[in-house]
Amino acid sequence: MSPHRSAAEIRAGLKHPVIDADGHWVEYTPVFAERMRKVAGARAAQGFLASQRRIPDALCLPIAERKRRGIAMEGYWTRQSANTRDRATAMMPRMLYDRLDEIGIDFAVIYPTGGLSIPRIADDETRRAVIRGFNIVTADYFAKLGDRLVPAAVIPMHTPEEAMAELDYATRQLGAKVAMFASNIARPVPAAEGVDPALARFTVTYDHLGLDSAYDYDAVWQKCRELGIAPTFHTGGRSFGLRNSPSNFTFNHIGHFAAAGHAVAKALFLGGVTRRFPDLRFAFLEGGVGWGCQLFADLIEHWERRGSAGLAYMDPKKLNRALLRSLADKYGYDDIAAELARRDGWPSREEDELTGGVPVFDDYAACNIACKEDWIELYAKPFYFGCEADDRMNATAFGRANPFGARINAIFGSDIGHFDVPDMLRPVPEAYELVEDGLLTPGDFRDFAFANAVRLWGTQNPRFFEGTVIARQAAEVLSGAPARAAAG
Repeated sequence: MSPHRSAAEIRAGLKHPVIDADGHWVEYTPVFAERMRKVAGARAAQGFLASQRRIPDALCLPIAERKRRGIAMEGYWTRQSANTRDRATAMMPRMLYDRLDEIGIDFAVIYPTGGLSIPRIADDETRRAVIRGFNIVTADYFAKLGDRLVPAAVIPMHTPEEAMAELDYATRQLGAKVAMFASNIARPVPAAEGVDPALARFTVTYDHLGLDSAYDYDAVWQKCRELGIAPTFHTGGRSFGLRNSPSNFTFNHIGHFAAAGHAVAKALFLGGVTRRFPDLRFAFLEGGVGWGCQLFADLIEHWERRGSAGLAYMDPKKLNRALLRSLADKYGYDDIAAELARRDGWPSREEDELTGGVPVFDDYAACNIACKEDWIELYAKPFYFGCEADDRMNATAFGRANPFGARINAIFGSDIGHFDVPDMLRPVPEAYELVEDGLLTPGDFRDFAFANAVRLWGTQNPRFFEGTVIARQAAEVLSGAPARAAAG
């Protein structure tokens, strides 16, 4: 197959639709804020405008000043300019709707751009006002486009009550079917109370919702069940921690979505959320699936050592102290033998008695893993990973190297609207290159570009695709009907 076929030509050769599980639109800030003012008031509009200043304010500073303050280099020139049609398409949902066939996409879930940062707003009242106004205006922009475009509502997660209130409003009042949940919630470290405000952002810990959280979020996951919402996370990890270069944006950008997804996925798994809510599906967007495959293997390997069976093998009480002492004597290490004798045979009793105050000696206790099938049910089945089109690691989701032969749920996300995509006509051909190069089968590509996304949202809400242009094909996937030939 020619690598130069257009997106529309590739789509025409497929026997299944293409779902974009992570497209973006770019809100035109001054107009969007004014619409927010009209529907949600001045606090919402002003808070939104203030939230959009983080990047330009950072770029105004000299490198030396960013270094002095610990402020990360942000991206400049991140909006399409050479292709004016694409710039307009990102700004105007109706234009995107009209161009979907040209782009090679049947149906798309659209995430925000300016809205990505609003869950970080620290002031409680401002954050709630901004998010409420943002969701109202977003729903209005996408009204009457729902047969092909569905926008994600923003859900704050500072407290369960705040999250559930916005979930209720967004779904029941605005008709939202997709929700973008905040994660990596910054919590002030109590011991740093009273620290200089300029340094306060360095004295926080990050709440990953499922493990060691400041709150019990099970009520939120139960609310998702009731409302038919699959939690999706589009959280970044840029500008703090190990991605805080004052001079190099690329250093800060590479891997930051994966790092943020890695944290919340681990917390949900180790915190037992997928055990307590086995019917929920979760998605971690824009970081690719390579880290998801690696995390799957890492969790299993650590379970073998830090689960109950592995820890039982390491129990200091099982050490044969007499044998250890005799071996030191046998091989002539008199100084070791003398020290062991002084310690009654214990080589490190002081350290061995330290267990950190944990109630159970098993890092996986909340998962209650009893057999290999549990790994499929608790990780491979409920977790979905958003992948950009040109990521060669997408093939790892379908390879035989995954533990137990599991297929990890990779979903195609175009990321159109952002600087990663210089031409909106490229994502579908770039994604299909994995088939042309023999790294994915046509059946794999069907799962990647269509069926996995149907299962993510349709398993949670069986009516999700009703009234859309792909309603019939989605219903076939959800009914378990066998796939027809994936490509002509």
